[in-house]
Amino acid sequence: MATSTASERRAVAKREYDAFLAVCPSRQLLERISDKWVALVLAALGGDGPRPGETTVDEPQPMRFSELSRRISGVSQKMLTQTLRALERDGMVTRTVTPTVPVTVSYELTDLGCSLQGIMRGFKEWAEGHMEEVLTHRASYDHRQSP
Repeated sequence: MATSTASERRAVAKREYDAFLAVCPSRQLLERISDKWVALVLAALGGDGPRPGETTVDEPQPMRFSELSRRISGVSQKMLTQTLRALERDGMVTRTVTPTVPVTVSYELTDLGCSLQGIMRGFKEWAEGHMEEVLTHRASYDHRQSP
């Protein structure tokens, strides 16, 4: 009986990832990255869109928690904390603590996070660009469903 190395087993598993299967780990990753807060955190850290008072789009750059909180309207402190921790765990974001008074904590996209941010930017731009059309369809559908 031939044995396989851990590297060979990982390669086989990688070829066999199928998000349509309930037990596939890629399904958990899809669940994570399809969250609206994840998309908005990645967009904010990726410099997607001007910040309040600015007119230019920046490159990815570190942001402090408070900056992210101000940039992403409507996110609670708890949800932002959970989102950042999950992204850090998955290797999308790095957390840097600077020993100042008070302590400064900043978050920055990793290379893996930047690769996903580009895709998420497309989703965000699609949503913003097609919102009027979607609203029109919703209104039409709702009108047809009314008694």
